[in-house]
Amino acid sequence: MSFSETNVIRLNAGDNVLVLVQGGKKGETVSSGGQQVTLSGDVPGGHKVASAAVPKGGLIIKYGHPIGVATRDIAPGDHVHEHNVATRLDPSQELPAWRPHQPPRLDAAPIPGTFPGYRRPNGRPGVRNDLWLIPLVGCVNGELRAVVREWKKPDWIDDVKVLEHPFGCSQLGGDLAMTADLLAGLAQHPNAAGALLVGLGCENLQVPLMLERTGENPRIRSLVLQTEGEEKVVPLLEELADAAPRKREPFPLSELCVGVKCGGSDGYSGLTANPLVGCFSNRLAASGGTVVATEIPEMFGAEDVVAERIASREVHEDFIRLIRWFRDYFVRYGQPIYENPAPGNRRGGITTLEEKSLGAVEKAGNAPVTHVLKYGQPIQPGGGVQITFAPGNDLVSCSALTASGAQILLFTTGRGTPFGSVVPCVKISTNSPLAEKHPNWIDFDAGTLLSGQTWEAATDRLADLVLRVAGGERVAHEKKLSGEITIFRDGVTV
Repeated sequence: MSFSETNVIRLNAGDNVLVLVQGGKKGETVSSGGQQVTLSGDVPGGHKVASAAVPKGGLIIKYGHPIGVATRDIAPGDHVHEHNVATRLDPSQELPAWRPHQPPRLDAAPIPGTFPGYRRPNGRPGVRNDLWLIPLVGCVNGELRAVVREWKKPDWIDDVKVLEHPFGCSQLGGDLAMTADLLAGLAQHPNAAGALLVGLGCENLQVPLMLERTGENPRIRSLVLQTEGEEKVVPLLEELADAAPRKREPFPLSELCVGVKCGGSDGYSGLTANPLVGCFSNRLAASGGTVVATEIPEMFGAEDVVAERIASREVHEDFIRLIRWFRDYFVRYGQPIYENPAPGNRRGGITTLEEKSLGAVEKAGNAPVTHVLKYGQPIQPGGGVQITFAPGNDLVSCSALTASGAQILLFTTGRGTPFGSVVPCVKISTNSPLAEKHPNWIDFDAGTLLSGQTWEAATDRLADLVLRVAGGERVAHEKKLSGEITIFRDGVTV
């Protein structure tokens, strides 16, 4: 990637498009690597122009990979976007076959030092000392909200959260199982000093079904309101609070798990914030820590890039099975598999799903992919990059990352969003105007890379912020007491 010429970025020497950082006007000349082109029309910031002629049917190359096919002849200097480019992806397209290989070598410096966390009985540290009330059915949300409003938490508890959702009743089969899997993963999360599972009593998602998934856990209690009464909620919370640790202690970076996610992407996402998070991911993996990624439909078109990082045949097969599941999911509901990018993505300069996917997978860096996880399944030993089941939807995927054990989320955005998860969700803007416009949403500005900051300095700055957040510094959404979950649905409602 070169930032040597103002306003122009060529991501790979083999690319036939340039990205205009600030945009340009018709008749202006832009250059990269000694090559000059004259703009044939106005081009918005973050959008692409052709650096060479591309005939109709020719490939558009960005990131060194095809991102689409020209639907008409494209001349040098032409704006390259959905008016003259189409996706090459097709549901029948073959997925990468397994071949014995070694993933590219990870060449990154470990993050120095430790982070202060709360020790849990299973050894995994939390970066928050919360109590989580987890409804097993939406009917009890209001009752639990009322308890939290009235109960005064002890000083050593950071927050008391009701993980509200509308499900748990009238669900059947696999759909019910997915709700149980996600809630069980959340109940075991290290940021929760204690979790209270609260059922009503007549719902499909019964307490015994949940306890089968969580097993014996000293940090989990359960209650059924119809039979045991709502007056028992506070005593159980007090019991969990009394058992919680009072202070932090140092932990190695190998105990840190960070989830990576992008939402409201724009043309700068694959230029600044996503690759910057990838640089951090490499350093965390080099420290023995874990990066967990998801957004499976936003890996469509970049499957080969991910597969190159998988050394195990078993993990490769798990990955391909996951891609196929989501392909079949779209087909089963009669929806086009490649109905992406979203309107906001397109306005920001992303043309095809291939382009979006190639930019999105950069967040996980290039460390080996060591495990593919089921929905709600906790991360496995071995560190590296682990991929968990979830779609691209922001709230659904962030909830899945959390259920797999991410203590902190890094969320890149080019359009901006105020939402927060139930764990610290660090919002990283792809461009500086967004950070300036929404300082109450954005925690970190990656747009400084476009104005001369080096990758090393920006990565150090991001690593410093992550360690401060791990040590208790609150991010923007936490200051507003914002945080929620959303559960993936795939079934009927009775």
